[in-house]
Amino acid sequence: MLAAMDDERIEILGRETAYSGFFRIDKYRLRHRKYDGSWTGELTREVFERGHAAAALLWDEQADAVVLIEQFRLPAHLAGCPAWQLEIVAGIIDRDETPEAVARREIVEETGLVPIGELVPIHRILPSAGGSTETVHLFLARVDSGSAGGIHGLADENEDIRVMVLPFEAALARAEAGEIQNSYALVALWWLAAHRQRSRLASAGS
Repeated sequence: MLAAMDDERIEILGRETAYSGFFRIDKYRLRHRKYDGSWTGELTREVFERGHAAAALLWDEQADAVVLIEQFRLPAHLAGCPAWQLEIVAGIIDRDETPEAVARREIVEETGLVPIGELVPIHRILPSAGGSTETVHLFLARVDSGSAGGIHGLADENEDIRVMVLPFEAALARAEAGEIQNSYALVALWWLAAHRQRSRLASAGS
């Protein structure tokens, strides 16, 4: 868990755990400075403590293809979206792990591939700043997609992850058509769309 930043404009008046299970929900009482310099009244906010994550978009530079995964997501189903979501590799950061180490581990577990060279940092994002402390470190990982495919994941976690390879333009078209709804995947795909040519030039010059 990353420590909260000190900010004299925010006063935490109290905190209690409202629920603790696979995830945790904390209930806060607080106030903060307004833009005119005065203080708000006391606010109550419930915050979803999901932990922090690392995710990676797998790109085969030679084939100009990306490796995506598809798996069942109950919240997506409950939100009225397809229950089987197209995503990028991701995993929760455990204590004393670095985001890059988590991304590398999850790439192997969820796709059976091994990244080539260093991972390229993309962004650190807040998927739901109004409700959760979760942050996600996004990376680009170069891979050889020639052997990609099949079903992967950890049996003891009941993971059932299908791996698929798509030409980059086809993946981008699916994002534009609304067929990819996972926020990590969308941010990473749009980042690669903006940086793909630069990444190729950098790789050719290395």
